[in-house]
Amino acid sequence: MRRTKLFAGSSHRELATLVAQRLGHPLSNVALQAFANRETSVHIGVSVRNEDVFIIQSGSDTVNDHLMELLIMVNACKSASASRITAVIPYFPYSKQCKRKKERGAIAAKLVANMLSVAGVDHIITMDLHASQMQGFFNRPIDNLVAEPCIIRWVRDNVPEWQDAVVVSKNAGGVKRVTSMADKLGINFALIHTDRNPHRQEAWSTLSSRAPSRVPSDAEDDEEDEDEEDEEDEVVAGAEAAVEQANLHHRLASVNEVSADDAVTAGSGAPSDVSKARETKAVVVADESSGESCDRRVKQVQRLSLVGSVRGRVALLVDDMIDKPHSFLQAAEQLMQCGAKAVYILATHGILSGNALQLIETSPMVRRVVVTNTFPVSAAKRQLTSKLTVIDVSSVFSEAIRRTHNGESVSFLFDHAI
Repeated sequence: MRRTKLFAGSSHRELATLVAQRLGHPLSNVALQAFANRETSVHIGVSVRNEDVFIIQSGSDTVNDHLMELLIMVNACKSASASRITAVIPYFPYSKQCKRKKERGAIAAKLVANMLSVAGVDHIITMDLHASQMQGFFNRPIDNLVAEPCIIRWVRDNVPEWQDAVVVSKNAGGVKRVTSMADKLGINFALIHTDRNPHRQEAWSTLSSRAPSRVPSDAEDDEEDEDEEDEEDEVVAGAEAAVEQANLHHRLASVNEVSADDAVTAGSGAPSDVSKARETKAVVVADESSGESCDRRVKQVQRLSLVGSVRGRVALLVDDMIDKPHSFLQAAEQLMQCGAKAVYILATHGILSGNALQLIETSPMVRRVVVTNTFPVSAAKRQLTSKLTVIDVSSVFSEAIRRTHNGESVSFLFDHAI
């Protein structure tokens, strides 16, 4: 690539090196240092005047330092008269804070987008934003790549009997993601919904035995909550929750030919076998025990409801990221109780904070956790479990960089594994 400079920050040198090797273009020299007071110092070691500059810097465990490093690198290249600056951010930092959750909360993801623009970014390349609506935060062009083709290829190559597997979302916010993957694999999908409000018991038991009276509109689908990880901290009003659950039951019923007699309550005995190619069963499980989250708040899990059949099949539990694994492990336990042969956890970003890998290793419910290398997972962390698989997506980013530099379309990357 002529008149191009490729730089790497210090957050994920391994991924940046792989991208450079695939492009056949060396990483240019940049000196990254910290003063005694921990301020970041950046010195660009080559001329970037009238050059097409790409800076690879992902989110990481030390997110604030690496974010500042990226902003200073961008500004340094802008000041040195680069013709165009593209920030390649495989995991976008602060993406979990993409909406205001409290009355005086901040939308931190929007703030980061503004900071990138002010620093001098002309274009952003990222992968699987936590909410697709975040693309509206930017006043610069953004390419939100997807890891789905690479994950689907891994499933076909490594999951036994994947043709009879079921793609599962652990909450309502991930329905679009699992239906997309299920359609591309040509298999069934299912949904787990967690009800933590004890005052909604009556509404749940009513909804589990009948179908709703109307179909949700496309507008309602577009407004569905995408914030899966933070969904655990929200309490939805009883009426709103009832409508949402009814809509989901009806949507799945129209695809899977559900009958009202498919509702099964935990403790009432194993459900009878159904000979239909597709079936849906609502399973309500009461969990009296309490768990402690990362911020040490005790939460009571009142009910887990599974819509869709996993009996005798492999379950593919899909989400955009996995940080603390508690909700994944609870979902995996529910799937195994409902007759799943094995549970695979598939996610784009493997943040895996704290003792996440130890919890996964000791869980008998999870056969394997599959993530991509958008987020740096150290060798020491990988040794903590034999269940972790990291898919290399450097080919996707290298091809996106090449196509961006040459002015070509990147649409091909949304449907094809590279």
